[in-house]
Amino acid sequence: MLNLVLFGPPGAGKGTQSQKLIDKYQLIHLSTGDLLRSQIADKTELGLKAQEYMNKGELVPDAVVIGMIADKIKGNPAAKGFIFDGFPRTVAQAEALDKMLNDNKIPISGMVALEVDEAELTQRILLRGQTSGRADDQDESLVKKRVSEYNTKTKPVADFYTTQKKFTSINGIGEIEEIFTNICKVVDKLPQ
Repeated sequence: MLNLVLFGPPGAGKGTQSQKLIDKYQLIHLSTGDLLRSQIADKTELGLKAQEYMNKGELVPDAVVIGMIADKIKGNPAAKGFIFDGFPRTVAQAEALDKMLNDNKIPISGMVALEVDEAELTQRILLRGQTSGRADDQDESLVKKRVSEYNTKTKPVADFYTTQKKFTSINGIGEIEEIFTNICKVVDKLPQ
């Protein structure tokens, strides 16, 4: 089973590349945002618990999110693998995800990080903001804050997977197909 974490700052191209990886390797997309929304809409026990936190303006605890991921994995026993999008964002989440996956004997195969410099990220997100309608994609100060937040809170997750020899960095600047080819060269060497 191929379990891949696609990693990178906002605007690095994760959405574009994850869809291409899903199509090529027949992976199931695990987006924590999508999971939260569907569990809340379905009024599952975990969804109702998540809704309680969100109604108070609090972050949904990692244990609840990990529970949702575990449910999704158990609900897809014939899956060829999963691609994690937007998770883990912290070392604590990475540790919890690893424990759950290792307990189920389906560990993370690898993490691929799309590396893009801050100036390019800012330009990409502002361009995306012209068509996305997202207010946070149109305000340069908010864009820079999101990139800074990634660098301080999320980037340490790369170190976590580096110590496990599961981290690979890919240049995220260039043609979409060229970047995809470089990602596939890494993925094809991962344990499955």
